[in-house]
Amino acid sequence: MRIATYNVNGITARLPVLLRWLEETQPDVVCLQELKAPQEKFPEQAIRDAGYKAIWHGQKSWNGVAILSRTEEIEERCRVLPDDPEDLQSRYIEARIKDIVVGCLYLPNGNPAPGPKFDYKLGWFKRFSQHAQQLLNEGVPVVLAGDYNAIPTEKDVYKPERWTEDALFRPETRKAYHNLIAQGWTDAIRKLHPDETVYTFWDYFRDAYGRNAGLRIDHFLLSPQLAPRLQKAEVDRFVRGWEKTSDHGPVWIEIQD
Repeated sequence: MRIATYNVNGITARLPVLLRWLEETQPDVVCLQELKAPQEKFPEQAIRDAGYKAIWHGQKSWNGVAILSRTEEIEERCRVLPDDPEDLQSRYIEARIKDIVVGCLYLPNGNPAPGPKFDYKLGWFKRFSQHAQQLLNEGVPVVLAGDYNAIPTEKDVYKPERWTEDALFRPETRKAYHNLIAQGWTDAIRKLHPDETVYTFWDYFRDAYGRNAGLRIDHFLLSPQLAPRLQKAEVDRFVRGWEKTSDHGPVWIEIQD
């Protein structure tokens, strides 16, 4: 099973890119973030015509997450984190697909930091971590995939000295990420590529993609029941070079059935 995560940076504007990528690579399961579309504007028919079932949690202008499945049924479990059933920001959706629980997330950016947006980021991260622990307690195969807006280490960012005060790289964010990992999760990319330079995001400015001046902020975390089944973990970096594309590249893993 190939599971992918992709921050599309606006599903309406990037729909041709998304459909082209789906046709060329045919992942089995896809987690999408930053839909930037209200619930009723999700392009369900176009996704179905591409061969995918879908569930989504939209929001006007910002945020929004979705899970697509090519062959298996999607059994939705929840679309908000616990402790805030009226969560105004559409940042999480979770489903069971075959034998795997798939959590798709879009963690807040948090800039400018410090400030209210950074406080919200850390608060959301705390709630997410609590939910992640509950998922581990279930003892089932789980993948938590998405845009974490967290740069784990210096090797995950081009010129880390320029990012020391950014919300994605501040010590509080890195600590939250590493505390999450310490629950027992496996970072799929680093499991298979422990020392390589791997980026998943390249800014639109200053020819960041051309210079490979990127960040690794899109992550797959695997539960102990799923980690031994990990076979591949890669970034479709070439998609970032397409016309009118997202500033993220799709990231994917292959899991042994």
